Amino acid sequence: MDWLRRMMAGRYGSDQLTVALLVLYAALYLTAQAIRWLPLAILALLLLCYAFYRMLSRDLSRRWRENQWFLRYWNRVSGWFGRFMRVRRDRRTHRYYKCPNCSSRLRVPKGKGKIQITCPVCGKEFIKKT
Repeated sequence: MDWLRRMMAGRYGSDQLTVALLVLYAALYLTAQAIRWLPLAILALLLLCYAFYRMLSRDLSRRWRENQWFLRYWNRVSGWFGRFMRVRRDRRTHRYYKCPNCSSRLRVPKGKGKIQITCPVCGKEFIKKT
C-alpha cells in the first residue's frame, strides 16, 4: 500500500465530479449492456477514462476549477430536488406559500383556517386559508 501512497503524492485524486463521472459510467455501461448498443458502451468507457485521467492528474488548479464549475450546476439541481422532496413529504401536514412582497417560500401548518402569515424575511403580513 505504500507504493500507492507514493504514486498518488502530488496528484489530484477523487472529488465530486469524479464520483459523478463514475456513477454515470456505471449507469451508461449497464444500459449499454442491457440494450446491446456499442456506441453507448464506448461513451461509457470514455467517461471512465476521463475519470481516471482526472484522478491521476497533477494539474491541481485546473481539476479544482472543473470541480467548482460542476458543483455550481450540481448544487442547483440537487437543491431543486431536495426542495421538491421536502414539499412532497410535507404535503399532508403543511402548505407552502410565496410571500407577495419578496417571493420567499413560507411553510405553514394545514387545517388552521384563515390565518395571518408574517414573512420572516421582509415582515410583510398577508392572509391565506390553510
